[in-house]
Amino acid sequence: MIRLARFGARKQPYYRVVVIEKERARNGRPVEVVGTYNPRTNPATFELKRERIDHWVSKGAQLSDRVRKIVGSPAPAAAV
Repeated sequence: MIRLARFGARKQPYYRVVVIEKERARNGRPVEVVGTYNPRTNPATFELKRERIDHWVSKGAQLSDRVRKIVGSPAPAAAV
């Protein structure tokens, strides 16, 4: 499964997009980290290794609802 793992201090969430076995805990040991997501910026920023996500999806990994939204959205424009 490809889902978010929460990191960061209390009330300052920061997420990693991870490939992990579905039965493992939210912040358990992942198979691979394939990106990051920071909802605290305006707009929210994310970095994804799309080729690795495509690789894992081809192997049968499922995307969580939130990750599906993030992957489906266009890449954020570079800050000027």
